[in-house]
Amino acid sequence: HYSGSQATMFPKVTWDQLKPGDIVVFYSDLHHVGLYIGGGMMIHAPQTGDVVKIAPAGRTTFMGGVRPP
Repeated sequence: HYSGSQATMFPKVTWDQLKPGDIVVFYSDLHHVGLYIGGGMMIHAPQTGDVVKIAPAGRTTFMGGVRPP
C-alpha cells in the first residue's frame, strides 16, 4: 500500500534497465509509483479516486525502479 515500502522491497533498477512489469518510483519522498509498460510509458492512478491511466514515465521526477520477482 505504501509507495515508499514498495520502493525498498525489491532489487533496484536504473532507468536504462527498466523492463515491462517493473515498479517505477517518483519524487524524492517516494510518494508515487507506477507500473512500467515499456517505451518510456507506465500505468498509474494519478491521484486518489482517479482512474488508472497510461502516461509517460517522467524522467525528471524518477527516483528509481524496482523489479518484483
